[in-house]
Amino acid sequence: MLRFEVLSDIGKKRTVNEDSAAVFTIQNGPTLAVIADGMGGHRGGDFASSTAVQLLGEKFQGVSNSTKMNEEDWKEWLLETVSFINHTIFEIAEKDENFKGMGTTLDAVLVDGNDCLITHVGDSRVYIINEAEIIQVTKDHSFVNILLDSGEITEEEAATHPQRNWIMRAVGSEKSITPDFYHHQLKENTYLLICTDGLSNKVSRETIHSIVTCVGDLHTKAVELVKIANDMGGEDNISVVLGYSDSEVSSS
Repeated sequence: MLRFEVLSDIGKKRTVNEDSAAVFTIQNGPTLAVIADGMGGHRGGDFASSTAVQLLGEKFQGVSNSTKMNEEDWKEWLLETVSFINHTIFEIAEKDENFKGMGTTLDAVLVDGNDCLITHVGDSRVYIINEAEIIQVTKDHSFVNILLDSGEITEEEAATHPQRNWIMRAVGSEKSITPDFYHHQLKENTYLLICTDGLSNKVSRETIHSIVTCVGDLHTKAVELVKIANDMGGEDNISVVLGYSDSEVSSS
């Protein structure tokens, strides 16, 4: 069984929470966990992220649970839905000066039994965590990550780079979007963490691993992750979706 805790915090320095996060379910079907970090000013960022999460949830809950869909079907559905959301946000930004330049990161994890299908745009992250290790599944669509991949900077330099918040791909910023896809098999006693960069930019992987694998319930762990990010400065909004698989589950 996979259980989830969702927590979004404004942080210590922002006046608006531009993050959105939610978990959606279909009766006798898969679960969809979603996180989005908006950009484009107070109105634009908040609108972009909340619209992305809301539309994705509505589309997902509109899927008939009598329709048997395999991984390729869901991948196609996610691609079409993210493209629809991208088009919707882009068109609004084009027509309304107040929303000009808005966009949002978007990470959605479709969990069906032990299978996780992940779609990813931007620099929010998906981690798989167990007692032994923490694995970053997604790859940031950021300027700093391009420098990192080319060997121009080190991991240590990336952590403090002045342009580390520059996003190279976001939902709604361009006319079309191509999300990344990942597949992961969830094992027993494994955690799934989806978070915005308000957490990942402030708290080390070692600390995240330590908090998530310590004794306590999901709510306590999510609260502690947010607290530490705030203790480290809390300059950004902080959002966490934390899931835990405590037993082997069969696909629906």
